[in-house]
Amino acid sequence: MLKQQKMLVTGGSGLLGSEFKKTIPDACFPAHEEFDISDYDQMDKFLEGKEFDYLFHAAAFTSPPRVDESPSQAIDVNIIGTANIVKLCVKYGLKLIYISTDYVFNGDRGNYKEDDPVYPVNKYALSKLGGECAVRLYDNSLIVRTTFGPNAFPYDKAFIDQWTSRESVEKIAYRITSFLEKNIDANGIIHIGGKRKTVYEYACRLDKNKSIGKLSTKDIAFDVPVDTSLNCEKYNKLIIE
Repeated sequence: MLKQQKMLVTGGSGLLGSEFKKTIPDACFPAHEEFDISDYDQMDKFLEGKEFDYLFHAAAFTSPPRVDESPSQAIDVNIIGTANIVKLCVKYGLKLIYISTDYVFNGDRGNYKEDDPVYPVNKYALSKLGGECAVRLYDNSLIVRTTFGPNAFPYDKAFIDQWTSRESVEKIAYRITSFLEKNIDANGIIHIGGKRKTVYEYACRLDKNKSIGKLSTKDIAFDVPVDTSLNCEKYNKLIIE
């Protein structure tokens, strides 16, 4: 059973973290100024004298185009920052839950299972895989690969030739929380997402009254995988047991 008061969450000001404040309101959400994941000593001092059982790591530098422009920031946050988190969990014996991404797959076929080979196609995905590598060095950890967006689609156009398991951040936060409430002792990797669909279909379902234009992945300047839909059979099985 999940003890919210025993959980520390990074990234509380982000899209997913803001939703977690609704689903796990009794958890601790330290501000960036007091718990900077790039500053190990500061985080270490924050944890001194406190009694947490879990560290939920949702903080990340998440924009693929911005990562292309500033790979150093992605290294500092997604790789070094995550490695710092892992070292803290080792020191304090905390269960680590790490939010990763469907983009660790190259997107050549979709329906990816947890043990399928990973092959990132852009720098953002490489940085998140770097975080995964650090987390996998720590046995008492769970990697949650997922994909989400704002509860209202923020763009005028959406890809008609990119397939995904993406859902609204509200739905994903609820599914992750529900999973942890029943399976807080789970380790390894879990995929959490919705049914396979194009990004255009996903966008239209979010708001049926909004007119969404069509866009091709060939029309943009950065690389995106074609089909990163996730096989969520493991999640479905564990959530109903």
